[in-house]
Amino acid sequence: MAANVYASATDGGGDAAWTRSGTGVRTAGATIDCPDVATELTAVPDRARPEVDKELALLDEQIAKAYQRLSESAQQVRQDAGFADNAIMNPLKDKRAATLERIAIAIDRVGNRPEGLDTLAACAVRDSGNEAPAQGEGTDGNTGEQPGQAQGDGDQGGQGSGQGGNGGQAGNGPVAADFAPITSVQPDASRPRQAADASRGSFATDCGVNENGLFNSDNIIAAPGVTNGAHHFHDYIGNQANNAFASDQDLANAETSCVDPGDRSSYYWPVLRLQNGTQEQDADSPGGGIEGNAGEIVTPKQVTLTFQGNPRGKVTAMPRLLRIITGDAKSFLNGPANANASWSCTGLEDRQLKDKYPLCPQGSDVVRTFKFQSCWDGRNTDSANHRTHMAFTDAAGNCPSGFRPVPQLVQRIVYDVDAPSLKDGGRTTPLFAVDSFPEQLHKPVTDHGDFINVFDEGLMREMVDCINEGRTCGAGAEAGPGEEPGQEPGAGEEPQEQPTKAPEAPQEQPTKTPEAPADQPTRTPDAQQGGNAGGQPGDADGSEDGKGEAVQPPATNKPAPEPDQDGQSPGTDAPGVLATATADAGTANTGDQGGSKEETGEDTDGLGQSQAVGTATSSAPTPSLPPRTEPQAVGSGGLADTGAQLWPAAAGAVLVLAGFVVLRRARRG
Repeated sequence: MAANVYASATDGGGDAAWTRSGTGVRTAGATIDCPDVATELTAVPDRARPEVDKELALLDEQIAKAYQRLSESAQQVRQDAGFADNAIMNPLKDKRAATLERIAIAIDRVGNRPEGLDTLAACAVRDSGNEAPAQGEGTDGNTGEQPGQAQGDGDQGGQGSGQGGNGGQAGNGPVAADFAPITSVQPDASRPRQAADASRGSFATDCGVNENGLFNSDNIIAAPGVTNGAHHFHDYIGNQANNAFASDQDLANAETSCVDPGDRSSYYWPVLRLQNGTQEQDADSPGGGIEGNAGEIVTPKQVTLTFQGNPRGKVTAMPRLLRIITGDAKSFLNGPANANASWSCTGLEDRQLKDKYPLCPQGSDVVRTFKFQSCWDGRNTDSANHRTHMAFTDAAGNCPSGFRPVPQLVQRIVYDVDAPSLKDGGRTTPLFAVDSFPEQLHKPVTDHGDFINVFDEGLMREMVDCINEGRTCGAGAEAGPGEEPGQEPGAGEEPQEQPTKAPEAPQEQPTKTPEAPADQPTRTPDAQQGGNAGGQPGDADGSEDGKGEAVQPPATNKPAPEPDQDGQSPGTDAPGVLATATADAGTANTGDQGGSKEETGEDTDGLGQSQAVGTATSSAPTPSLPPRTEPQAVGSGGLADTGAQLWPAAAGAVLVLAGFVVLRRARRG
């Protein structure tokens, strides 16, 4: 009886490093690190791309499922050191090998078979660096709650308490170490010198803040035709038809949220969430709570979109349907070569954090900035790895050889969120984080943005003329953040890792009264920090920050770039080790699918199966205005939480009492 009572009362809560989240994921300070095949495939024949894209999306699905299985297997891993390899990692390797073989076959049908793909099959379990506090001890040393556990969070309603080695509401981040005071970064106000024929103008477009509530977990650029290809939710503004199955014609004919109907471009990025225990509309959906993206989605307070020029010369028009991805959603595990995250605070945007979320002073809002690549190869609207057709300028604003400058999109997104209370794990003021692939643990360095150019050709010509003539045009026709009309653009745009100080113990900041997300005001557009050539995130907003406080002018430069392993500047796309021939010969077929299923067709290990080309039969619905969210049920914790599990002890007690009665009667007889 005593053993049953003790076991029932402590079940699921006795080990701080492994705890169940409401998403069904058991968390620990580990993740799964796999080679990024998409980055290595720098050349794929056009006719092979649809099949290759689907197989690449399948690789992402396999990793996500393997991470979930690893997280759920805490007890088995503790009891058997070989369990993770035998039950999870080796099957994952086999699945990846089969998928990679199908990729090679698809390319081989219409070009030259790529070499070395098989070397990318193996993955490894990696320490996430998110150390769990000692049992019964929280981040402040005396609370049993871990980073990201909002007050009142229970294991109810599809969201978890967030306890565990990787922190966060869903057990896979963020943690306190992911935050740093913006004041720990030194200001950087340097700018490049301008050539005589620099293009100094700017063109702004106003497309709202996603007040329509348009979200999905697709990514039509990286995973066309694949539902939940992103494994995290995106905010969409501009084009209202963007989902995994949208054709170019669908995008061209779509409605737009932009003020100028000539801009049907699609602008999208991962949503930002508060880790406050809220059960959102996607709590039980792939890409949402099921894959560790939990909490309240925050509607931006302001979004500014500005196209700017080049400090060395004139810009040319972007080709229609040009696709650009900036940043790397997998950079926590891939490394910083393609990272382009940039975090700051209003009034302090001459300071930028690359690998930390900012702790902003009272009265200052969080700002995430994307400065997109602005050098085009002059031929392609996309590329096999969705990178090599575009490039960043160097520090002086020069494009690489063979590339030409185009207007640089600078996207600035402002959020009215308070600095979280790190000492109590976000109970007083919740942590915040961007959505991510499950195994990327919501690290700030994984932030990224996507753009598809669907400007009318006439409006694009107007934009180019405006920028080249040094004028300020577009929606609002205002100067860029912290700029005067005609001010010289900023410096070289290579994304760089900016050293940041170790997070200091944050000072508790007074909390604002939370506002209902649906009541976020639609912003008046400011022209963005864009053509400040060079794409350095961090131009400040020259307008007011929405709180009646003037915002300081920004600087756009960051410290000198650190070379990557190849000695190349971050953000430049070196040819992948698996470059393949682009010759098109013959017609690609959809057969030769590798054996990824048992004969019964069942996915016996749950690591995901191939999707044959053309198997998608329905498009993802366009979400309507999201329903109001509701807080989750509150768990009481401890013994009370496990009362339903005490029935074995209760049954034992009844049997013991019955035994005493029988014994007493036997003695009397």
